[in-house]
Parts: sequence; structure tokens; C-alpha cells
Amino acid sequence: MSALIFALIFWLGAWTTNALLARSAWAGRRAVRIFVPVLFGITLLVLWEGLVRGFGVSPVILPAPSDVAQTFTASTDLLWADFKQTVLKGALSGFVIGASAAVLTAVLIDRSAFLTRGLLPIGNFVAALPIVGIAPILVGWFGFDWQSKAAVVVVMVFFPLLVNTVQGLRETDAMQRDLMRTYAAGYWQTLAKLRLPAAMPFIFNGLKIATTLALIGAIVAEYFGSPTRGMGFRISTGVGSLSIDLVWAEIAVAALAGTAFYGIVAWIEKTVTFWHPSQRGQDKG
Repeated sequence: MSALIFALIFWLGAWTTNALLARSAWAGRRAVRIFVPVLFGITLLVLWEGLVRGFGVSPVILPAPSDVAQTFTASTDLLWADFKQTVLKGALSGFVIGASAAVLTAVLIDRSAFLTRGLLPIGNFVAALPIVGIAPILVGWFGFDWQSKAAVVVVMVFFPLLVNTVQGLRETDAMQRDLMRTYAAGYWQTLAKLRLPAAMPFIFNGLKIATTLALIGAIVAEYFGSPTRGMGFRISTGVGSLSIDLVWAEIAVAALAGTAFYGIVAWIEKTVTFWHPSQRGQDKG
């Protein structure tokens, strides 16, 4: 029980530290904004370790973080091969294709009242379809390799980004558009210089949502057919063989990849939309 007692003491101390920092005069500083969630995450891991060790939980039910870390270290080659198959091939390629198609389709919808009334309701309908129903169909169409996973990701990211982009293109008001017309600007000039920049916060909101959907879609699709590699394949076979520590190692890789993916998109957003009010006042040292 000593591990449990230590974990509870550590949790109490870390909780108190986080609460004090969150209310302090340094709460808005970048170092504090990074330190608080990192300490919170470490606290959860220590508490998890203490509970598993203190109550003697079977590793088949829930392995301790130290066991997961040991498996992670011993299986880096396997995890890297799964990462390349699922994230770099399936999720990333599907994300790029789906996001590009969504933005281009949004511009076409913006130009056509018929598409606005016809395609958007269909898009909302397709976005509501369960992924477990779409994935086996697309796997049957595109085969068991990464192409079918990319197709599932395209379907998942396309419509959320499409709706956000269409909404963003409508953000400019009539006075701004009239001003562009007084400068003799055509549709494409107005789109490039006024409407797309104004839509960027909406587009990046859609992209950030799509980062998590892309990874989820690629992993779920691998449950319905995959070569002998991939994160979804490994999780499925790991559960079947009771290799739960390997399953948690794959989950850790997925969490790290999703966090990094989201962070990259957020960094690009900050670079592109530095002028937007939401990006101001976030660079305190």
C-alpha cells in the first residue's frame, strides 16, 4: 500500500501547486501554461501507478504505466512500423485529400445557390453516418492497404471542414464587399484578398477538429481489414491475445501523434491568423 499512499500524497501536492499557479499573477505566462498541464498529466500517471500497485490490479485488466513504458521501449520498431502505416499513410494522406477537397468544394458552393441548397443538407446527412458502417464498405472498395483507411479519413474530415469553410466565407459584411467592388475587384480577387483571409479562423477550427477525426478514422478502419501492421490492427490483435500493455503502448503513440498533429495545425493557425483577436495577448514570456 506504500505505492498508493505515495501516489495520493503526490497527487495532493501537485493539485495544490496547480491550483496556486492557476490563480497566481504568472498564470498567463507561457511557461506556466505549459507547466500546469504537464504536471497534471504526470500526477494522473503517478496516481494510476499507485492505484494499480496498491490494489494489486491484474495487468490483464489494467497494466501500470511503468509496465506500459517498458513495453513501449522494447517495441519501438513495431510501434514505428504501425505509426507509419496508420498515421503517415492512412491518416495524413486522407487528411490532406479531404481538407483540400472540402475547401475547393466550399468555394464552388459559394458560387452556386443550387449547390448551397442541395449539397450542404446531404453533407450533414453523410456526416451523421456511423464510421463503423462506412469503414467496411470502403475497405471492400479500396482493399486492405492504406488506401481504404485514407478513404475513410476523407469521408470523416470532408464535411466538418466543408461546413466550417462555407460559414467562414460568409463572414464578411456587405460594406466590406462593397468596398472591394469600388476598387473594381472581381470575384476571385475579393475571394483571395478579403473572404478567404476572413474565413481562416473558421477553416482552422475545422482543421483542428479534423486532426482528431483523421486518426480515429484510420484506426477504426483497420479493424475491418488491414495488412499485418497498423495501430488499429495491433490494438485488435493485442486485445485478443491479452497483450494489454502493448495495446496501451499503441494508445500512447496515438495520443502523442494526435497531440502533435493538433499542435502543428494550431501553430500554423497562429502564424497565418496573427491578426485575429483570438491570437492576441498569448505571447507573454
